[in-house]
Amino acid sequence: MGKAMEKVNSGRRRARFTKEFKLEAVRLLEAGEKPATQLAAELGIRRNQLNKWQAQLRSKGSERAFRGPGAKPLSELSEVERLRRELKRVTEERDILKKAAAYFAKELP
Repeated sequence: MGKAMEKVNSGRRRARFTKEFKLEAVRLLEAGEKPATQLAAELGIRRNQLNKWQAQLRSKGSERAFRGPGAKPLSELSEVERLRRELKRVTEERDILKKAAAYFAKELP
């Protein structure tokens, strides 16, 4: 119980690939000029990762696939933008009302 737990491969970093790299890898896979295993080895990735990218591209399409870690869906992004605009408008209205209240408070006896 007194032993400290060490992480396995603690110095190893997770590989990250750009959207363009993934799209090109899937394009090469679907071209069928080389077997998936050989193509994955040449690209420096695992074969199952290449298959996952292909499945993701087929299910989501090129616009929505490979949006990055933690990226919000497009529908939520538009909702956030709408709420930001509304917050800005309401904040401006509040500031105007504060100034008006201060102005009218000065005129009271």
